[in-house]
Amino acid sequence: MNVNLDFWVVFERWPDLAWGLAYTILLALSGMVLSLAIGISGVAIRRANEPISTFLISSFVEIVRNTPFLIQIFFIFFALPFLGVRLSQTYTAILALGLNGGAYAIEIIRGGVDSVPKGQWEAGFALGLKARDIFRIIILKPALRAIYPSLTSQFILLTLNTAICTSISAFELTSIGQRIEDDTFRSFEVYFTLTGIYLLLSLCVMALLNLVGQRAFHYPTK
Repeated sequence: MNVNLDFWVVFERWPDLAWGLAYTILLALSGMVLSLAIGISGVAIRRANEPISTFLISSFVEIVRNTPFLIQIFFIFFALPFLGVRLSQTYTAILALGLNGGAYAIEIIRGGVDSVPKGQWEAGFALGLKARDIFRIIILKPALRAIYPSLTSQFILLTLNTAICTSISAFELTSIGQRIEDDTFRSFEVYFTLTGIYLLLSLCVMALLNLVGQRAFHYPTK
């Protein structure tokens, strides 16, 4: 059986692939920012120990962590119009990525906060600080420093999850690949190329996050 591979039909569409990659990066970075905000806020709300808010946060985490991301993005995409909220595919994808990543971030950050010695809290109270100020000023940075590698892995997974956003016709790299496949019927060449691009993207995101971690959580030594 002779197989004739022709990657040129894919490479000549590099402007489309570049735009798709740019939007994938946009989705990933926006999702990371939103998920980190949800993660920190969720942990802060849990630390308040109010029964209703704690129950809501815990329920959110369990629902998201125990359902597929594909189902979540479909639910958000079709449920929001019933609530009178209409978002574009791009904003819906960002919201879905942020909520999904945020649920995992809550648990990761909670583990980091719990690892901080209780003496830090006691020292903060001794200084007359309120609980929210202790959390923000004293606890949060060492907690994030402790769990940053796990958070980085979650952000890499979030970046790869952007490919699922093509299911709601969001404009990103995989959707561009599908269009090229429809035009050229070169399935192997298209998805082989996409695999390489996603691999390079993941490595670049990992390197960038490691650099951010070194700058943000570096403690100067004398």
